[in-house]
Amino acid sequence: MSEPCFHCGEPIPKGISLFVTIDQQAQAMCCAGCQAVAETIVDNKLTDYYKFRTENAPKGTALVPEQLKRNQLLDDDNLQHEFTHQSGDTRETILTVDGISCAACAWLIEMKLEQIPGVSQISVNATTQRASVHWQNKAIKLSKIIEHIERLGYHALPFKASDAEQQNLAQSKTFIKRLGISGILMMQVMMIAVGLYFGAFSDMSEHNLVYLRYTSLLLTTPIIFYGALPFYIGALSALKSRRLSMDVPVSIAILLAFFASAWATISQQGEVYFESVSMFTFLLLIGKFLEFRARSRAAQVSANLLKLMPMTATKLVNNIEQYVAAKSLQINDTVMIKPGETVPADCIVAHGESHLNEAMLSGEQRPVAKQLGDSLFAGTINGDGNLTARVTQPGSDTFLSQLIRLSESSQAHKPKIAQLSDKIAQYFVGIILLTAIGTALYWYQHMPSEAFWITLSVLVATCPCALSLATPTALTCGTTRLNRDGIMIKSGHVMETVPEVDTFAFDKTGTLTQGEFQVTQVKRFNDNHSEQQILTLVAALEAHSQHPLAKAFVPFRDFQINAVDTKVHAGLGISGTVDGNAMTVGKVSWLMTDAQQVKTLGCEDAQIAVFINDHPVAAIYLKDSAREDASQVLTKLKASNIGTLMLSGDSMAGCQQIASQLPIDEVHASLSAHEKMAIVNRLQHDKTVAMVGDGVNDTPVFSAAHVSVAMGSGTDVAKSGADVILLNNKLSSLNVLQTVAQKTKRIIWQNYGWAFGYNAIVLPLAVCGFITPYMAVIGMSASSILVITNSLRLLKK
Repeated sequence: MSEPCFHCGEPIPKGISLFVTIDQQAQAMCCAGCQAVAETIVDNKLTDYYKFRTENAPKGTALVPEQLKRNQLLDDDNLQHEFTHQSGDTRETILTVDGISCAACAWLIEMKLEQIPGVSQISVNATTQRASVHWQNKAIKLSKIIEHIERLGYHALPFKASDAEQQNLAQSKTFIKRLGISGILMMQVMMIAVGLYFGAFSDMSEHNLVYLRYTSLLLTTPIIFYGALPFYIGALSALKSRRLSMDVPVSIAILLAFFASAWATISQQGEVYFESVSMFTFLLLIGKFLEFRARSRAAQVSANLLKLMPMTATKLVNNIEQYVAAKSLQINDTVMIKPGETVPADCIVAHGESHLNEAMLSGEQRPVAKQLGDSLFAGTINGDGNLTARVTQPGSDTFLSQLIRLSESSQAHKPKIAQLSDKIAQYFVGIILLTAIGTALYWYQHMPSEAFWITLSVLVATCPCALSLATPTALTCGTTRLNRDGIMIKSGHVMETVPEVDTFAFDKTGTLTQGEFQVTQVKRFNDNHSEQQILTLVAALEAHSQHPLAKAFVPFRDFQINAVDTKVHAGLGISGTVDGNAMTVGKVSWLMTDAQQVKTLGCEDAQIAVFINDHPVAAIYLKDSAREDASQVLTKLKASNIGTLMLSGDSMAGCQQIASQLPIDEVHASLSAHEKMAIVNRLQHDKTVAMVGDGVNDTPVFSAAHVSVAMGSGTDVAKSGADVILLNNKLSSLNVLQTVAQKTKRIIWQNYGWAFGYNAIVLPLAVCGFITPYMAVIGMSASSILVITNSLRLLKK
């Protein structure tokens, strides 16, 4: 029997000898179609497709165009699982978009794709050159979305950290090559220009003059048609879409100067300015290169995070170790994580104890103790013990992957002022072109010899690049700085809303307190169960709860006793069947509505009541303590004239115990989630409110507040509904968040002040002829670099 085709699995006909090298191994192909598709997969660095596919690929029956082949391959579910997050029919991915030169490019892509049916959301970050895309897979395929982007003149690919780094390097090399060629040729043109200038005073012979001019034309041509090519591509893409970008006036200026000088050379009439256009292009490229380097620095964070994901994992199948690709892990798979290894997926510890380094998430270098039932996050590093864990979220659904997606999305968010400036920038380009035409007409009538160069200066000097860079660079740098400190921004409005917050509402347990409860007393109401039996039964039931109080019963867990038919009553307690008996554990006020009964049993201050078969069995008292940094945080907020209040479901006695240790303005106790939300809604009439919490019952309140903040130790439900996650689990991070958000807002206004001020000053000067083309280029480049450099200050602590 003949060897099967590596791509489609069909038998290879006799006489066919076609091979493709895949992962350094030659693989046989049955036809030219399969060979072409396989080569496309290899060329686009998508060979992981062959590792993780569950069935053979369809036969490549036609030699479709290279770009179309690649795009269609991206629709394959096996391949798409690598870089796409799916929720129902909605899919989400991050694309690396090559060719974005300024914020206008990002705006153009967003405007076009938002009009396409099936695209739910598109956010483009001009700083990182990435796009976050949400789409309905039944309505449109990813390949079509990429085709729409490429029709605009941009090149899109799924974002992968290793590929992004290589693309960054390749783009850097291309920039350096353009700069090198343009710089060397510019120097030659400048030397010839010196000869032409001296020749003008020493009666140079006509044939020597013509020779030097043609030599300058020859040397300038590569600068214009290779060095300046990115400006033309950007301008054509914008014009095709009937938009005006920053590249339009720049391209017009370069081409006008070159062709005017070329015509003067050929017709042997008029002056040539090859040295001017060469230097003009070279200086523009330097500005673009410095801007690219600054953007790259800000874009490295999420790429570096993604590189933390391991390639392999040790999977346990019937207690036998198997080495598999980490991306192939599924929910409920069991993995072994040895000392020094990286956690391959989000897991829960099933056996063993260890300490893990979670610095990549929280910024905190101190190892975190992990034991039975604790959560492990993909990308964190195991320390000193062997762990066996059960996978809860594999691949693109891990918390790390979500963090990267949310970070990209929040950085791409545009505040209202940024949206306004984008619109102004579009109209401003049109105003520049009209002003340039008016300037040319005026000076041609009054001083024809200077009209061209004054018009050129107007086109270049007033290009509003700095205006479009003002917000995205500041937001990216601000968000990056917060990520470094273990503060995850999930919603784009956070950076503009936090500086306006004048009231902070805090949950008590796990937020203002450490959330590490200890059982101090068990008050029994009868002798049917011993104290140890009660704690063991409660531990079995509380094992199904994520509430911070449940952690207090972990030491009393007996794995031979289990709870079934459990039901969590948000903010109240939990019920179920344990050891054959109906059991309910929860707040005293919930289970005992008769005040006289509570008084008779003497359990007013107890945190938990225990009912078995609808009869009160015991009351349990727990102890918690305030966080070490809580007092410092509240003091700083008070010094900034920001109000603080505690919204807790705990009893008033428990709340007052903590409030007596902290400088908090108001205390509201024994609240349900609905009552918490009512208080926040009332405050919103004249306050900007931030809610800080960590529990399931805080989620409705999160949706009511202007800004919601979840503690890193909080429940998954709380973190999914929050605008901000304090991954480092430090309450003091609120002060950092405030400081960075305020500084980001201040820097955005500084950037706008400079951008508007520069254009307001330079436009009349350029129109009046006081600015030469050299000065115009230097001014425009310096303006953009100044804005980026100002934003980069946010990365410093």
